Amino acid sequence: MEKLNKKKSNSNRVVADFFATWCGPCKMIVQVLEELDQDMGNEDKVVKINVNQDQETANNFAVLNIPALLVMKDGEVVDTLVGYRPKEAQEEVLNKHI
Repeated sequence: MEKLNKKKSNSNRVVADFFATWCGPCKMIVQVLEELDQDMGNEDKVVKINVNQDQETANNFAVLNIPALLVMKDGEVVDTLVGYRPKEAQEEVLNKHI
């Protein structure tokens, strides 16, 4: 939770990626998220949260399925994507919240 709070306070938009190392779809979106993180620039960030290591944060955000991407703006969750989505679909959601 501390890592997420730090990113939220330093960024305009934060994409919280809730994942697990054993999750196949989570592994599929790693490259997509790395590209999005580079494309988003310095003011916006992607933060990865391993649900096995940080169950408290996953519970606080009611994450029941993974991968789950929570888009936050100004500290509030404004959108959620659950499951694998191609880069274009993720970009579309992010662009709604610029």
